[in-house]
Amino acid sequence: MNIVPGVDVDSYRLEPELAQRIMTPALIIFMDKVDRNIQQVISHAGGDPNRWRPHLKTTKIPQVWERLIEAGVRQFKCATTRAAAVLLETLDRLDIRGADLLIAYPLIGPALQRTAYLARQHDRTAVSVLCEDPDAVDSIPDHLGIFVDVNPMMNRTGIEIANRKQIIAVAQAAKSRFRGIHAYEGHIRDDEPDVRRTKAWEIYERVVDLCAHLVEQGCHVDELITSGAKTFLDALAYRPFAELSNTIHRISPGTVVFSDTATQTAVTQAKLEPAAVVASRVVSRPARNIATCDAGSKAIAAEAGDPSAAVIGRPELMALKPSEEHLPLSIESGPGPARGELLLLVPRHVCPTVNLSQEVVLLSDDGSIQVVPVSAAGHELGLGASVGA
Repeated sequence: MNIVPGVDVDSYRLEPELAQRIMTPALIIFMDKVDRNIQQVISHAGGDPNRWRPHLKTTKIPQVWERLIEAGVRQFKCATTRAAAVLLETLDRLDIRGADLLIAYPLIGPALQRTAYLARQHDRTAVSVLCEDPDAVDSIPDHLGIFVDVNPMMNRTGIEIANRKQIIAVAQAAKSRFRGIHAYEGHIRDDEPDVRRTKAWEIYERVVDLCAHLVEQGCHVDELITSGAKTFLDALAYRPFAELSNTIHRISPGTVVFSDTATQTAVTQAKLEPAAVVASRVVSRPARNIATCDAGSKAIAAEAGDPSAAVIGRPELMALKPSEEHLPLSIESGPGPARGELLLLVPRHVCPTVNLSQEVVLLSDDGSIQVVPVSAAGHELGLGASVGA
């Protein structure tokens, strides 16, 4: 894919001073597009930010999280203790009370201890963890909530959805700390919307039936969490979710805040805009039909396959396989870009792309810029941070 659907090329033009001064490769966040994407997702959710628990693995930047908070979002999801620490500090700094964080990752040993410590230090926010083993419930500190992690055939983590006995055992062992069900169907990645919706709804039917069964067994399900970027519209369109009695259903996409070529292509009806781009310069013309820029796999994620990026406004350029510091572009027509020309690349997979940057440029719609650290990138080691429960 060497084009990005739904992009207004003119809206990505950089002011000459920024274009001339910025060293590349550099990640640039268009904050007006961030705001529009946030509002677009909330609009899809019927105008209710309470239906959205965004995964913070994409954004990783407190200044971006502030836009979610300003839009009324109070439920969040993350995968690392570093992201949890940064979010909890941000919520306290903004004097937000009653927010809710789920660490949607199997926490073992020191990571669980660190989470317990963070929850005690930032007790304005409720903190919960996942569990898939009834014997592990007693090891989870008492002040942490518990969601049962259900495997909806993704086969990454969780209890198989058909194993109701074990799901109920975890919920009953958690007692009053049982918060609900986490069932992430991220394996459904078909680009054909009808195929994707059919597969998603088949899973949703089983999940709703599971919730009803838990209630019959005396386990109140406060919340049901599903759906990333590829299926969140399908989940919002599934009427039984909105009709759940005494259970709130929430979607949890994070990629949608920035979007990327994979999301733009698969979920065109979401009407999102790529908000995070990698600025890169052409550093070589090694062959007549090749232009090489300076955004290799250390600047733009390559694990999702080729092409790893699309060039805004340049459909004649096709990204080839990158090396660590170089991204060759095939020139499909015309003379191609000159050495030194600045290009803006939309990543195929934006989440790990953000994680590759230490700093980013936040570009406001008035042209003002702010350089900020990617505070929630990477992982804590625990050796320099308090992990005591």
